[in-house]
Amino acid sequence: MTTESIETPEARAEGCCCACEGHSGTAANEAPETPRERVNRRWNEIMQETRVAQTGVQILFGFLLSVAFTPLFHDLDTFDHAVYVTTVISGATATACLIAPVSIHRFLSGQRMKDEMVEVAHRLMMCGMLLMAVTIGCTLLLILHVVVPGLMAKLLVGGVMVWFALSWYALPLWLRHRSARRAAR
Repeated sequence: MTTESIETPEARAEGCCCACEGHSGTAANEAPETPRERVNRRWNEIMQETRVAQTGVQILFGFLLSVAFTPLFHDLDTFDHAVYVTTVISGATATACLIAPVSIHRFLSGQRMKDEMVEVAHRLMMCGMLLMAVTIGCTLLLILHVVVPGLMAKLLVGGVMVWFALSWYALPLWLRHRSARRAAR
């Protein structure tokens, strides 16, 4: 059995033969997408990704809201209270960013603005993911500062945040760079 790749000029220029985000190429044995099909696919992908991120941040945010009402919360020192406030605010703003695409869709549905909605939703998702990472880091700091003595808590949180930075941001950027290098050959 043979498969042949159908590539558009844009796909060849970008070095990708798949219909992935930001590329115009098509996978083997697939017809090229029309601009409307592409924007619809991108919108559906963003909505699926948003569902995953929303669930995580909402569970974490719900947990954070309950912490202030526990008996031990008042025994925490000023540093821990400041970390808690930072954590709750970053969790609330992450929630807002990750739910905003749904609101935007409700307000603008039928207005023939899906290209703009996809671009704004993409930016909100990136911002929401950054805020979610901050929320997770602050939550870890709050918990580990109580459980693990001194500097060790901060080092552990720093290590986890480096992992977030590598897996959520550096890896995708490296993959994009590698793809661009291949396209240049």
